Amino acid sequence: MTAYVGLLAVLYAGASVVPLQPDFPAARTRRMIKMAGVETLIADERGLAVLSEIADQETVVRVLDTDGFADRFPTVPVASESAISEPIRVTPSDRAYILFTSGSTGVPKGVPISHGGLVHYLDQLDKRCDFRWDDVFAQTYDLAFDPGIHDVFAAWGAGAMLQAVPTSAYRDLPAFLGEHGVTIWHSTPSAIWMAREMGGLAEGALGGLRWSFFGGEALRFQDVTDWLAAAPGSKLENLYGPTELSIGITGHRWSGEESVRGSVNGTVPIGKVYDDHEFRLVTEEGEQSSVEGELWIAGPQMTTGYLDPANNEGRFVELDGLRWYRTGDRVRANPDGHLVYIGRMDSQVKVHGWRVELAEVDHLARGCEGVRDAATVTRSATHGTELVVFYTGVEVPEAMLADAMRAALPVSTLPRQYIYVEEFPLTPNQKVDRLALQKQAEALLD
Repeated sequence: MTAYVGLLAVLYAGASVVPLQPDFPAARTRRMIKMAGVETLIADERGLAVLSEIADQETVVRVLDTDGFADRFPTVPVASESAISEPIRVTPSDRAYILFTSGSTGVPKGVPISHGGLVHYLDQLDKRCDFRWDDVFAQTYDLAFDPGIHDVFAAWGAGAMLQAVPTSAYRDLPAFLGEHGVTIWHSTPSAIWMAREMGGLAEGALGGLRWSFFGGEALRFQDVTDWLAAAPGSKLENLYGPTELSIGITGHRWSGEESVRGSVNGTVPIGKVYDDHEFRLVTEEGEQSSVEGELWIAGPQMTTGYLDPANNEGRFVELDGLRWYRTGDRVRANPDGHLVYIGRMDSQVKVHGWRVELAEVDHLARGCEGVRDAATVTRSATHGTELVVFYTGVEVPEAMLADAMRAALPVSTLPRQYIYVEEFPLTPNQKVDRLALQKQAEALLD
């Protein structure tokens, strides 16, 4: 509750929100506070419990003292005479909030998002979604991640309720959603297999849902089929967008066979780029393509740049009179204008001179009987880069997996190892933690 009230209070006062997560490592939180120039914290008991680990001689912050909990720290007293009677006016270019990237490929980067960028995103959402005052939105994301920002403002903009979803809810998701009257769902695709593992996707089990949104990872159409069997009355959208582009920049409404025909490697298209934005697909040679390449975006939802300007190099490009953000994502354009996510530009790897798409290897593995999901990583060996496939479902003979790969991949690029796991490790924002899998694969060589 403190986080929600704090979010509104900061925006009401015309200041910038910097959501922090008490469960993050103290050094990471300390770095965020310094980078964002945070001077005052609104903290609940959990936050105050870890603040002594975060604060040091160089990290001096004040705590808004609302309940008398903050007597151990410099405080900002709360007094009724200092209250403001109406929101402080801001401009579209003023900062609304600052989020930090996950840091899965390096040090987390601070991303300031403007009021104008956030409003444009929410306007796009309102144009296509019929949210109502009597809806209940499930919140599976923490406010430190941009999908969590989506949830609160989508709900509050409609005058609707928010319902936090604890991990324990997946033990019986239908019962939890039914008890709380949840009608709007939003999560990473990983939540689908979590619900499935717990038997929560029986036919019609999620019948109260009107909308289902997924994002943050590639969404497989087999998972969509399973989810919609449980939620037959729900519209479903696949959302895509880096933090740098104000939550989301494309969306694809599931349309059955049409969506399947537009898929690549069994994944649902990410849709069309939102209004008022320009995009281009750029090849590795720097040429513009009408078919496939790295997705570049220019438009009102783009951040002006990272908090540390040194991080901007290689990510923001001035070209043809526009400032472009390079997403680092390889996408393909379908004839109908919908884009399909292929993978990260750095997920196309070279193995013994051959270019291999890790997403393609994942797709091949999923085609084997008994395999529910797969994640392919690379590791360095004495003879060069090699592939390792982790998979869930049931353990299957390695020869079966190897045969599936051999039918589509050059012999010299075949994965060297197939590892069964009961479930994939997840990052704090519920994405498959490929870095952890890579480390596990490398450790097996020791």
